[in-house]
Amino acid sequence: MKNLTKFKRCIVLLALMLPVAWSGATIIHSADGYSAIQVKEAHITSAPKGSTIQASIDGHYLSVTFTQDIGDVTMELDKVSGPMIFSYPPVETPDSFQFYISQTGDYIITFTLSNGDEYYGAFTVTN
Repeated sequence: MKNLTKFKRCIVLLALMLPVAWSGATIIHSADGYSAIQVKEAHITSAPKGSTIQASIDGHYLSVTFTQDIGDVTMELDKVSGPMIFSYPPVETPDSFQFYISQTGDYIITFTLSNGDEYYGAFTVTN
């Protein structure tokens, strides 16, 4: 019975410590300049696949990872207050890419799947 009580106390203690550890990790990422980009649905006609697209910005570096095979994907980067920065030809997934963005500002990256479904993410590049 004593072992069960000790076990319960350990579980409760771990449960109380987990949020502290999680918030500490979030603060470290923010301090380092890393920021996850929320990928949203723009236009979809099939089962949502946005969760398989992971994007983040770290300083001037944009990282994109396709965690599963979702077919060929075209990526387009636009500056909110200006012209298109680049349109990347269709890539096979799963794969990862990293791009350097030299100018500061607000951007939108659009992912278009071969079936026409579109996803996007908005982010800001700062110095």
